[in-house]
Amino acid sequence: MTLRNKAPLLAASALVSAFGFQGLAHADAFYLEAQSARGAGRAFSGEAADTGATSLWWNPAAIAGIRDGSAAISATAILPKGDVVDNGTLIRRPGQAFAAVGGNSTSRDPINNGVLPSGAVAYPLTDRIAVGVAVTSPFSFTTNYEANSWARYSADKTRLRTVDIQPSIGVAVTDWLRVGGALNVEYTDASLSNALPNVLASLPDGEQELKGDGWDLGWTAGVQLHNDFATVGISYKSSIRHHLKGSLDVTGLVGPLAASNESLDGAKASFTTPGQVIVAGRVRATNALTLNAQVVAYSWSKFDTIDLGAPLNVSIPENYRDSWSLAGGFDYDITPKATIRAGIQRTKTPTQDGLRDARVPDANRWTYAAGGSYQLTSHMTLDAAASYVDFSDTTIDRVTAAYAGTAAQTPIITNGLLENAHAVVLSLGGRLTF
Repeated sequence: MTLRNKAPLLAASALVSAFGFQGLAHADAFYLEAQSARGAGRAFSGEAADTGATSLWWNPAAIAGIRDGSAAISATAILPKGDVVDNGTLIRRPGQAFAAVGGNSTSRDPINNGVLPSGAVAYPLTDRIAVGVAVTSPFSFTTNYEANSWARYSADKTRLRTVDIQPSIGVAVTDWLRVGGALNVEYTDASLSNALPNVLASLPDGEQELKGDGWDLGWTAGVQLHNDFATVGISYKSSIRHHLKGSLDVTGLVGPLAASNESLDGAKASFTTPGQVIVAGRVRATNALTLNAQVVAYSWSKFDTIDLGAPLNVSIPENYRDSWSLAGGFDYDITPKATIRAGIQRTKTPTQDGLRDARVPDANRWTYAAGGSYQLTSHMTLDAAASYVDFSDTTIDRVTAAYAGTAAQTPIITNGLLENAHAVVLSLGGRLTF
């Protein structure tokens, strides 16, 4: 493969890596969980077992048997902090010995603050059948490393936005059994860039930028089992095969690499996001206190390769592993109109040591949450929540090579650390019945 053909391959590889950076926000790898202000207050510990439009994203059975129309809207501010630190990363340009990669050795807070909106509405067709739609953004973030960061060859600027539209139906089969199904129509728009090394360290870096978007489909199905004091919810959200098409620009390469500078339309990449098995329970311990628990199993091993279309026709290994989250919490009615809640969640990262790069510095984390609701009128309730997410320190250690397989192959032995990473997450929402 010529150097000219290899540059699009490297850019397409970077595209997929960009999707992983959401791990430092409020969820598992690049899945964003913050779709409800009510759920955020208890660390998302009972969503698949709760009822109404607010829980529609987690389980379409949540709207089965509702008596009134309902709507919910929320906005979540995500305020991440953390340091991505060089610990001795080396680069070897053609014909030269390994040398320090250079640049700023500490990138502070490379993930931008952001606000995530979400909403849902549901309406009963009969006393047992209801329809609804949820609009969410399960993968959205912006990162911005300095141009001279030590991580510049794997990450520079990244922007990802998704919109998931989930039309749903729920049916109360009996007084104790509710079922639901939904279609997930998902739009993805992404742009990202990273630096490219020239053959001499004295030369300024080149740059590549890749943009793409696409529409894809998935589905969700769920059940709920009810009695007088407890509810169990079980749902499955399918994996989604994403197909992006866009453009690639490579600039700033000189000397023997100059032939790789180009503008290319029609660049393609496809990859699979994980399915989720969600099991939740809610138990009314007293007239005022409800206990919640939820476990989610993610099939992240489906994100094993990035497949690149013609003319490259190659696959890039990603090697994620399956992961899980476990949450517990409570709701307590302090008055007929006011409720307080709190919860804690443990999440395991699907990224693996030896395969983690600066675009995907995900880590195991604990989430501590508290919130409350207040019923303003018989038809309107406000929800608010605050969460603190504490990430474990971890390594950034994925070995890469620019221009791999060519005479200009440039290995980069990444040796970095994620340190002091945490996030404050603030949610505000409202629920309306009609």
